[in-house]
Amino acid sequence: MTNTSLHFDEMLLETDEPRNPYQTYFEWFRSEDVKALRRKSAEAENFFRRIGITFNVYGQEEADERLIPFDIVPRIIAAKEWRTLERGIEQRVRAINAFLHDIYHRQEILRAGRIPREIIAGNEAFLPEMIGVKPPGGVYTHIVGTDLVRTGEDEFYVLEDNARTPSGVSYMLENRETMLQMFPELFSQLKVRPVSAYPQLLRRSLADSCPANSPNAKPVVAVLTPGTHNSAYFEHAFLADQMGVELVESTDLRVEDGYVSMRTTQGYQPIDVLYRRVDDDYLDPLTFNPNSLLGVPGIMDVYRAGNITIANAPGTGIADDKALYSYMPDIVEFYTGERAILKNVPTWRCSEPDSLKYVLDNLADLVVKEVHGSGGYGMLVGPAASKKEIAAFEKKLRARPANYIAQPTLSLSTVPILTKAGLAPRHVDLRPFVLVSPNRVDITPGGLTRVALKKGSLVVNSSQGGGTKDTWVLGD
Repeated sequence: MTNTSLHFDEMLLETDEPRNPYQTYFEWFRSEDVKALRRKSAEAENFFRRIGITFNVYGQEEADERLIPFDIVPRIIAAKEWRTLERGIEQRVRAINAFLHDIYHRQEILRAGRIPREIIAGNEAFLPEMIGVKPPGGVYTHIVGTDLVRTGEDEFYVLEDNARTPSGVSYMLENRETMLQMFPELFSQLKVRPVSAYPQLLRRSLADSCPANSPNAKPVVAVLTPGTHNSAYFEHAFLADQMGVELVESTDLRVEDGYVSMRTTQGYQPIDVLYRRVDDDYLDPLTFNPNSLLGVPGIMDVYRAGNITIANAPGTGIADDKALYSYMPDIVEFYTGERAILKNVPTWRCSEPDSLKYVLDNLADLVVKEVHGSGGYGMLVGPAASKKEIAAFEKKLRARPANYIAQPTLSLSTVPILTKAGLAPRHVDLRPFVLVSPNRVDITPGGLTRVALKKGSLVVNSSQGGGTKDTWVLGD
């Protein structure tokens, strides 16, 4: 592979020599038979298919269940690089929790004029039902997935903060397990920090967030899933199994004696902590969507009384709303008194007339996203779009400008994937997983690297044809 890229290549320098973190891997790769590696790649795919690691694609009847492609070339991050990311992520996560407490209580940041009131008022992600409610332990975002992109040797940007129900951690764990099985010799040569403790850390973190007045001798944790048809059901079941806790659906739960209880073979047992993978709107039909069959009638009353911890707390979506994203440097500074360690991507809010005009004049060069969008849906990648697609998107943008934000097309870093022709660079992002409890923040050394498998593509989402890689953080 020759480095002719204009983008920052995480493996190769311009001289085609490997960067320091990749030195040992690069030498190992050159000594390997590429045909044997391709066979290993097919083995990995068969392994994922056998254990059922699939995801659902909504609205596509012909292929509603797919395997996420896995690339066997790891992404390698040096210890020093990771330390910078850790500091920046922890700072950001602490600021988000402080912001959520403030926005549902005194709203000091609005009084100070650091964020316009209209960003919060009328925003569908803001839940008035949470005003004045303090979660047990004061934690709003127990699990956070911070999406990062890299543009240079020391340049990392936060693309978005996933503070509602971030997914993908099961792929991080299974990717590592697969690589350990296929290439044990590499792990003996490189000091790769382990990620396998995540389920135990998750359980500890959730248990530490238990309500003070629990009726149980030991904290009882359960995972609430919408059911087998949900796109992330594999992950719900996987995490419940790995933590050694019950996986429950709404039909397994009921409110009694002021607590939420789950059905067991010995009768109903009160739950202390519910790790919910159900969206806010479906959580309680008595408080939110009355037609919901996925939630628990009355759970919000129990929550307001302080008798259950819901992870993540209802209403956390306001913190990762894309309309609020451009204010994150202000939010970090307001609550920590420090400048943000990790940069934000420059962002135009299309609700503002001057910004809208700029975005409309430069659609072919920008990435435009829905403020409540996710999964790569409802977005325009200007440089990759046809004139017809740009014209159609312009109409949507003019009709509902407040529904969109726009960002420049960043020169995302690349990491090689294994192709039929050998190694080839592809764009990547990174989602590290963060656990927050009342007394600590744990950041798993690694995360989910998502990779755009199409040459030149910047869209890494699995729903849009992207794949995943194992992420190796090296020890000192």
